[in-house]
Amino acid sequence: MDGEISTDEVHDLLEDDADVCIVDIRDEQAFEHSHIPGSENIPFYELTSRVDELEDADHIVTVCPHGKSSVQAAQLIGSYEGTADARVESMAGGLDKYGMKFGLVREDGDDAESATRESPF
Repeated sequence: MDGEISTDEVHDLLEDDADVCIVDIRDEQAFEHSHIPGSENIPFYELTSRVDELEDADHIVTVCPHGKSSVQAAQLIGSYEGTADARVESMAGGLDKYGMKFGLVREDGDDAESATRESPF
């Protein structure tokens, strides 16, 4: 793991269309409720069996509700041989901080997406 990254830095990376893989480690239901646009859902309990999906990524940012569990996820991903060359970071403050500042995308039945400034909980 390469440390933590701020919500502002994550937002800037996404605004600049940087080559970054945002990994949301919450369960599927929480992810469907709201998430960072363009993020990928790999629940923490599935991470060890799905970490190989991240092998081609150069920059990985893990996210969770408050920025605590994502540190563990980043450490796990960083210890995997297939991601040894990737920059792996945890987003400090979590989705709660990101959502209140920049908004999150909600998925509803008709695939319409709307960014709202709210806590993901």
